[in-house]
Amino acid sequence: MAVKPGLQLKLGQQLALTPQLQQSIRLLQLSTLELAQEIEQALNDNPLLECENPLVDVAMRIASDGAIINGAPVSTPAASEPGTEEGPTDSGEAEPPVGAAGLEWAAPRGERDDDDEGPGAWASTSVSLCDHLKTQLAVTQVSARDRALVEMLIESLDDQGYLAVSLEEALALCPPQANVELQDLATALKLLQSFDPPGIGARSAAECLSIQLDTLARQMPPPFPATSIDHARRIVSEHLPLLAAKDFAKLAKTLELTEDEVLQAHALIRRLNPHPGVGFGTQVVGYVVPDILVRKVHNRWVAQINPDVMPRLRLNQAFATAVRQERSKEGSSQWSSRLQEARWLIRNIQQRFETIQRVAQAVVDRQHGFFSHGAIAMRPLVLREIAEIVDLHESTISRVTTHKYMSTPFGVFELKYFFGSHVATDTGGAASSTAIRALIKQLIGEENAKDPLSDSRIAELLADQGIVVARRTVAKYREALKIPAVALRKTP
Repeated sequence: MAVKPGLQLKLGQQLALTPQLQQSIRLLQLSTLELAQEIEQALNDNPLLECENPLVDVAMRIASDGAIINGAPVSTPAASEPGTEEGPTDSGEAEPPVGAAGLEWAAPRGERDDDDEGPGAWASTSVSLCDHLKTQLAVTQVSARDRALVEMLIESLDDQGYLAVSLEEALALCPPQANVELQDLATALKLLQSFDPPGIGARSAAECLSIQLDTLARQMPPPFPATSIDHARRIVSEHLPLLAAKDFAKLAKTLELTEDEVLQAHALIRRLNPHPGVGFGTQVVGYVVPDILVRKVHNRWVAQINPDVMPRLRLNQAFATAVRQERSKEGSSQWSSRLQEARWLIRNIQQRFETIQRVAQAVVDRQHGFFSHGAIAMRPLVLREIAEIVDLHESTISRVTTHKYMSTPFGVFELKYFFGSHVATDTGGAASSTAIRALIKQLIGEENAKDPLSDSRIAELLADQGIVVARRTVAKYREALKIPAVALRKTP
């Protein structure tokens, strides 16, 4: 049976996102710095746009360079809960210069041309670990070949001062014509480990602490008894896991020492620095400009847009008038399109900040206890509650609360910090997970160091306050707060 061709007409409805709506959604999810870049690009591309407050441009450029703007670092919540943000680290690689004996190694980390330094360069520490070590190398009497090998090892250190590669891996990086042997690198590493700070260039925590103990033993007179240094050296080199667990009784039995001798060695080890590279600056500390400022007005907490992050865009009236007058002429459609794009951008940016302010005020109203008493008064909150209050979709609330920051009496927090899961109470109510973490931190902060609270005991204390929390939940929150277990918090 043959099918006859034909035409059919159907009516239907389909939701389509207009370019203006797409731009509005995209602007809403941008952070302050990303918005600054978007505006800067628009100002460069569209001559019909201009900015009334050039100081905002300067502030945003400083912020993009990582300078301190508001002087308040971001308060980041626990990694396993909403509101977490870990600052990314960037590392750049430059073309490696050629050194003595044909050796090549990476350009020093943290070195920059004077022309590349941003306005926030003053915020970084004056000397990096790399520069500190190379300064000592410069005054050390060694051959050019050994100097190049030590400098290559310096470039292989991580931020904590440990050697990030094995000697075999470092040997593979050396050019064949240099005729470098493994023993040459071992000698260069020995020289590097003699530099300040003690423990630098170690390949493990045990080696780092052993180097520092050797340095103490060489001081005249030794700052500690020689026997304590020897006992400490044996502990860090052979029984570091037992020391970490604070199992002093087993350490004493294994080393055939008295418990007092083990405690003296432990007190000595506590004075050492397992991260000798920490404290030397390699990059500027990142700070943020809060999008929302919370102030108390007539006994009510009010959220306001930070005027320093709100650019005031406007049309260039001279260009706009010329475009309107030339609409009837050929070729004016391009400029009419630019005029419409400029109007859309101005309107969408204004709408972006209005939406952020509405959502922030709704969050402040729901979490007013936090602004008066701190995290311990945080209540459970989910995106759906705020979406119903401001009559927006949950996905919109998620965009608004991502990478937007609020300045509060207790610090600067991301908006997502104020959202958290709930835990039931014995009265049928609910407690915020953020408030529970704050209670756990408070209980541990007030505990007896010689008899610290176990997770089970903390769960019992929370139950006394009407909060039903399992022991494993307490352990999860404690680990999220980066608080050690009870055995590691106990002091003799």
